Amino acid sequence: MPKLVSIILPCRNEEKYIEICIQSLINNQSENFPLEIIVVDGMSTDKTVAIVQDYIRQFPFIKLLQNPEKTVPYAMNLGISHAKGTFIVRVDAHATYPENYVATLVSHLISLNADNVGTICRTEVLTKNKKTFAIKEVLSNRFGVGNSLFRIGIDKITAVDTVPFGCYKTETFAKYGVYDTRLIRNQDIELNKRIIRGGGKIFLIPNFEIVYYARETFVDLYKNNYNNGLWNVLTVKFTNKLSSLSLRHFIPLCFILSLILPLFFIFLYPPLLLISISSLFLYLSFLTVVCTRLSVKKKLHFFYLLWSFITLHFSYGMGSLIGIFKIK
Repeated sequence: MPKLVSIILPCRNEEKYIEICIQSLINNQSENFPLEIIVVDGMSTDKTVAIVQDYIRQFPFIKLLQNPEKTVPYAMNLGISHAKGTFIVRVDAHATYPENYVATLVSHLISLNADNVGTICRTEVLTKNKKTFAIKEVLSNRFGVGNSLFRIGIDKITAVDTVPFGCYKTETFAKYGVYDTRLIRNQDIELNKRIIRGGGKIFLIPNFEIVYYARETFVDLYKNNYNNGLWNVLTVKFTNKLSSLSLRHFIPLCFILSLILPLFFIFLYPPLLLISISSLFLYLSFLTVVCTRLSVKKKLHFFYLLWSFITLHFSYGMGSLIGIFKIK
């Protein structure tokens, strides 16, 4: 007998993306995998709710909940409390999902006896120009995102510590707990780390991908990754566990510290300035090589690539640095 799958979609002010997202989810509806799509809106002030209500009139398996707290962990917990499915799929409004997304994830969840499974996340942009293509490349490049497997890809089923927009057994939340509402960012990572520490299993599935739509301006790229870096440190503060995140999340902070810390002590020992200069020189040298290769191989704009990498790394690192000062 088919088992219901509950898809939970947190959103706020996503009128630009919500329609293509919901349409891709509707295309996953089937006799073998009946769906309920629970949209949890964080008090949007744009046309997001109106768009969702139009879909509700056409598709009765779509539901709308209001999230006065506005943040994702509250949205997820609200959705989980209303979910009737045997399985729960967490999705994002900035992405679209292939027709066999739900079927593939649920099938692997069962066959692997896993607690959560996810797949590759391919970065795309809605507006296509030289700048957005550069941003897109940086957000899926190893030099930009480190060893994040769901961004750089895999060729076999791999046990991992986190996945984007995963598929869970509903009972997983009863066993390991729901989302930590203190975490504005990193709530998925923290939950998945908690599952792993509790003996659970999480797998990344290859040869299958969702499309995630990136920020398309340098200002938006900066803001998003500044907050990511900030919440890396705050996540450790709130959970009191460094293991709530991975080493790669703190590499930009280490780079920023290598530039700044020596400057505070050069009055005591002036040669320390060489550490800052060397760190910056090595970074820019390696970055120039990477951008040159990408611009030639993929015909991308060299200076847009350069500025995209710099924006990503410095915003992320500065966010983490400010996060340190917010710890009390």
